[in-house]
Amino acid sequence: MFENAIESTSTFTRPVNTILRTYSGKQIIPGSATLFFVNEEGYAITCKHVIDLLASSDQINQTFQDFKKEKSKIPNDGKFKSKLKGLEIKYNYSPETIVQIKNTFVDCVDMMSGFTWHVHPKYDLAILKFNDYKKLSYTGYAKFLKDATKIRQGNFLCRLGFPFPEFNNFKYNEATDDIEWTTVGITGSPRFPIEGMVTRFLAEDNKLFGIELSTPGLKGQSGGALFNERGIVYGMQFSTKHLHLGFDIIEKEILVNNKIKKVSDSSFLHLGQCIHVDIIKEFLSEMKVPFYQED
Repeated sequence: MFENAIESTSTFTRPVNTILRTYSGKQIIPGSATLFFVNEEGYAITCKHVIDLLASSDQINQTFQDFKKEKSKIPNDGKFKSKLKGLEIKYNYSPETIVQIKNTFVDCVDMMSGFTWHVHPKYDLAILKFNDYKKLSYTGYAKFLKDATKIRQGNFLCRLGFPFPEFNNFKYNEATDDIEWTTVGITGSPRFPIEGMVTRFLAEDNKLFGIELSTPGLKGQSGGALFNERGIVYGMQFSTKHLHLGFDIIEKEILVNNKIKKVSDSSFLHLGQCIHVDIIKEFLSEMKVPFYQED
């Protein structure tokens, strides 16, 4: 049903790959988000929370560099551990604290001097502009639904993004105590579509702003397009809500590998939430970003 739509949406949908580490060790944690392009001028949209992560990376990395500089000045004597503990308290570092984040945009543009952004004042929506590129690495752009009254309960739609990261072009540099991207390894992750039925609509202050789906948006799909079987964009995935179903099981006896085992379980329904196409178009118009529509 969505075969051709997935192919066309893939031409303008791209991953944002991230690696991070916590203060507790050298393990690198990979993650992804999604963006999609809206025109041939290097403009894309994604979630505000994705932009927040990108924007905070430099400050987090700089703070860690400052920490390491101060740590290097502590004499390696009997008071080292106590002074290091004091430094950790100063920087508010615990084992779970994120101390490094590195990001990369995959197959978006050939080069850039940086990027600028506009975040929506109310909703989880942002516009991203790639600056000073010479060549675009995407080949299509979104076509937004012109008449949003066509969005009805029961519509069957699809989302596309990059959950389950498989890229491994990164390493920990022991000599510099740093995480870094490499020129070897897998640079991307497979695209992953997931379908869903429109269940309800999201509204706030008497204004419709979102579309709820019967299936979850997966981690890594934030910022990915919501589209119909023709590839027309209806919205953008931004979060998943979890509704308790009330079908709780408490120490129920079941047979597992020919043995009786007691299990407990609480069931939840996971519903994807997408920013409504009209909100996206309004924001693009407000920021004077060209976009395309189709019936």
